[in-house]
Amino acid sequence: MGRLCPVRSHHGLLLLAAGLALFAFYYSGSEKRVEEEEEQPRGAEAKSAEEPPQDLHLLVMFTKADKSPALGAKFRLALASLLGAGKLEAREVLNLHLVTDEASKEAAKAALRDLLRGVAFKCKVIFHDVNALTEKLFPVVEAMQKHFSAGSGTYYSDSIFFLSVAMHRIMPKEIPRLIQLDLDLKHKSNIRELFEEFDNFPIGAVIGIAHEMQPVYRHTFWQYRQENPESKVGSPPPDGLPGFNSGVLLLNLEAMRQSKLYNQLLEPREIQRLTEKYHFRGHLGDQDFFTMIGMEHAELFHILDCVWNRQLCTWWRDHGYGKVFDLYYRCEGHVKILHGNCNTPISED
Repeated sequence: MGRLCPVRSHHGLLLLAAGLALFAFYYSGSEKRVEEEEEQPRGAEAKSAEEPPQDLHLLVMFTKADKSPALGAKFRLALASLLGAGKLEAREVLNLHLVTDEASKEAAKAALRDLLRGVAFKCKVIFHDVNALTEKLFPVVEAMQKHFSAGSGTYYSDSIFFLSVAMHRIMPKEIPRLIQLDLDLKHKSNIRELFEEFDNFPIGAVIGIAHEMQPVYRHTFWQYRQENPESKVGSPPPDGLPGFNSGVLLLNLEAMRQSKLYNQLLEPREIQRLTEKYHFRGHLGDQDFFTMIGMEHAELFHILDCVWNRQLCTWWRDHGYGKVFDLYYRCEGHVKILHGNCNTPISED
């Protein structure tokens, strides 16, 4: 029999049985569950009692699906590749947190009916209302939105796109670690390997993130670079500071909560000081914030290898930076996650 995959929301419980066309909805708020009996080897029950479940938490934002059919296709590709390549241990449970509006929530449920069939590991799907999270976020991120947003009414002007910055203040303390992923990804390796990257965090690091693979911040920091020609700010790897891309984020929430330095950097006064120092005016939300504070406090970040966020966008190659583009875009090694940023198509192979 397939493994049960409960889907929780604020209003009830949806249970999806992987491999079966079985769906049970509970809107009473009760803790009633649907169980399936599965023959186990002798002694397995005792072993299970000795080893409590280990929860792995992963979050994806899926909003405005009713306004953009392409988002639904991206959702299916991202989740199908993630679930298809995933292999977890028997006691591990993948907790998939989906941040949605009402229309996108229904679209996600419809997609999950197919995507969860045949999944070989335990999972839970938890829905979070985007409006409720935005209300909690706004007081924390209001000061940074004017520095790191594209403008009123645009994609990154919404508070929700700064969620990762304050995730440690939003998620319950029972969740110590969480991976946040963009929607425009294709997974080519076991997601469990990405969770293992948390073990590689150096002391003091609170966030795992890959470098930006275009000269985005060479451009954004142009004035600071002109005033400080010896600075590594905005220069390409391995010796430069190219900035970050937030398509794949490892958030050590426990470390973020405990870091006095990180929480100081969220204060409006600190944000104002740094944006003035670097003449910084961005439009890419959370990754702008991480990039800016990373210029002064690299110790807060564990740098993921580019194979974990192999960005495909080449926009800046044709917009003034062709001569240096490959210094940023180069990525060697077996790619584990493809990132179709700036609407770049991801090949089928």
